[in-house]
Amino acid sequence: MSFKIYTKTGDQGETGLFGGLRLPKSHIRIDAYGTVDELNAFIGQLRDGIEEQALRDLLKEIQDRLFVIGSNLASDPTKEMAVPDILPSDITLLESQMDEMDKSLPALKNFILPGGHPSVSHAHLCRTICRRAERQVVALQQIDKVEPILIQYLNRLSDYFFVLSRKLGHDLGIEEIAWNPRKAK
Repeated sequence: MSFKIYTKTGDQGETGLFGGLRLPKSHIRIDAYGTVDELNAFIGQLRDGIEEQALRDLLKEIQDRLFVIGSNLASDPTKEMAVPDILPSDITLLESQMDEMDKSLPALKNFILPGGHPSVSHAHLCRTICRRAERQVVALQQIDKVEPILIQYLNRLSDYFFVLSRKLGHDLGIEEIAWNPRKAK
């Protein structure tokens, strides 16, 4: 039996959540889990450019957690459904990884600009997409039920990508690009 990826059920601009509820594709819930999916794709791109196996494994773990967040956001909030959980230990893992990376980094004295190396730039892209996903999930929470831990995880994850961008640049010997504001006249 062959499985077809297209169903034609979205041809009128609606999509279905797990549990059957149909929403317009422009709904903030769809935007939120779509942005989490976009972030996951960019993390895959970042992972593809990294050779260190431990870091590749952690990024894969993060991608797995983002699928958990996506499944939560893509589920009908009016139904009690069994969906995978984000755990406090998932947040603790990100914090411990940031603490470990920070040990080898110079103190941050300026705002820094993304760039200097493709992997640094990719980490910054992940950070900014993660922030957008977080904003969308917060907006969704204002109108619908969202588990607070999902927002906490996304908040910590964007911080993680900032520290990771610095660590990648440091390990590559890339000087951080400091933001130098124009002097007032």
